[in-house]
Amino acid sequence: MRRILPLLIACLVAPLLSGCVGLAATGVGAAAFMVEDRRTAGTYVEDENIEWKILRITSDRFGAAHINATSYNRKVLLTGEVPDDGQRKAVEDAVRTVAGVTDVTNELSVAGNSSLASRGNDTAITGSVKSRMLRNGKFSANHVKVVTEGGTVYLMGLVSAAEADAAVEVARSTAGVTRVVKVFEILPAAK
Repeated sequence: MRRILPLLIACLVAPLLSGCVGLAATGVGAAAFMVEDRRTAGTYVEDENIEWKILRITSDRFGAAHINATSYNRKVLLTGEVPDDGQRKAVEDAVRTVAGVTDVTNELSVAGNSSLASRGNDTAITGSVKSRMLRNGKFSANHVKVVTEGGTVYLMGLVSAAEADAAVEVARSTAGVTRVVKVFEILPAAK
């Protein structure tokens, strides 16, 4: 009864807070995800803030380029396309100045911006990889962040060596994946 009562109250009160329901649901989902995450809650929030800061910088300074920034444990992965090597370096330099960023992996391509169809395909590949990871039985899919750009799958997370190998195998054997890049932080082996 002690467990059910708070849930019952929340269900009764939720319709009264219609403007807050979406926010509450998002917060509950994020909280549930953070329980499984190996990052601290503070680092999880800091990663989100880093991504927002980088978005602001890149849209202000490099608006025409297609730049994605993914932060995991304060390490940033840059993907997308920029027009030349000078801008590729300038984006990386700008990201390195963002408070909290400890490292940058620059995978920006010097090319024209990808099409919406290509980006949609990348989203489908990411979904397929994550779906297959949920069913793998060798590691928790919540410990691996999957980013896809141009058919290349980037894997981030705090994982053991065995988990990294299993995640790479799942990604490598997924339809549509052309290449897999490990951007993991490998945890020390348990004693």
